Amino acid sequence: PCTLQYLNEQLIRYWLAQKDVNIHHLRIDSTVVHSHIAPPSDSQLLYDGIRVLSRLMAKAKDRTGVKLRFTDQRKKAKSLAYKIFNAKNADKQVLYPKLLRIAELVIEQSIRGIERITETVLSGQAWCEVVRHYQGLLKRVIDQATRRVINEEKVPSSEKLVSLFEPHTDIIVKGFRDVQYGHKINLSTEQSGYVTHCSIEQGNTSDKELFLPVLKAHQDTYNQLPFRTIADGGYASQNNVNTGRAMGVQAVGFQKDVGLTLKAMGLQKRTLKKLANFRAGIEGNISELKRSFGCSVARWKHWSGFQAFVWSSILSYNLNRHVRLNSS
Repeated sequence: PCTLQYLNEQLIRYWLAQKDVNIHHLRIDSTVVHSHIAPPSDSQLLYDGIRVLSRLMAKAKDRTGVKLRFTDQRKKAKSLAYKIFNAKNADKQVLYPKLLRIAELVIEQSIRGIERITETVLSGQAWCEVVRHYQGLLKRVIDQATRRVINEEKVPSSEKLVSLFEPHTDIIVKGFRDVQYGHKINLSTEQSGYVTHCSIEQGNTSDKELFLPVLKAHQDTYNQLPFRTIADGGYASQNNVNTGRAMGVQAVGFQKDVGLTLKAMGLQKRTLKKLANFRAGIEGNISELKRSFGCSVARWKHWSGFQAFVWSSILSYNLNRHVRLNSS
């Protein structure tokens, strides 16, 4: 991902020198890129953990040369997970403890498996590390399921695990919309639609905290600041206005009524309207990035793969836009 990010930044730097890109006016917005996972549920996560650990133990002989003896709980766990998925709340209170007990049993079996392989061979370290990784994830799922279902606690989103295979995935709630699973990305585009900056966030960071890093990134990467910036109301704060203008941005605007008056932003009504019309273009840029370049769902595995997928989409988008705008 770092290489792809560097390539994109160098392209924008080159196009700035060629005057194909102009960052005098900058628009900023965020969106969510989904992880390539199924809709999460505690029962499915418990079954996934049981299934993966049981499969690792079943194939231990192929990986380490040591055959492990254990009771395979996969069929029983699959049946319980299916019943929980289709059960009413009262029935779930009876079924969940059974599935949790199986999960704890499988963890105990895998611990004994690690002990046996460690004592027997020296070449089983890689297998042991994979097993310990999934043990830790399954323990987290057991904890959150126990708290949420058995103890009826409200588990904070930041403490929830939504996938064993993409554990980096965040729970993102934007306004009153549906819950989304992936990562928030913060984008800026200039007047021709080129993506000049992107940050891939971990956690549900407030948009207010993402405004100034965009300006600092342009200053550090391109040694330039925009004359005018516009973002939607989620980014609005008096500190962002004051700091942006102190950095050298002539006009810092935020669309929608967010408690900041025109006087507080130092803008005339006509100027804000022009900037708001300009900001609308980033909605189309994001839509094209998602629809035409696949950036709605990151399909490469793990956190590094997620980042690389997003940057490859942005790089392809910018190259395609450059060819279209300069085809003559």
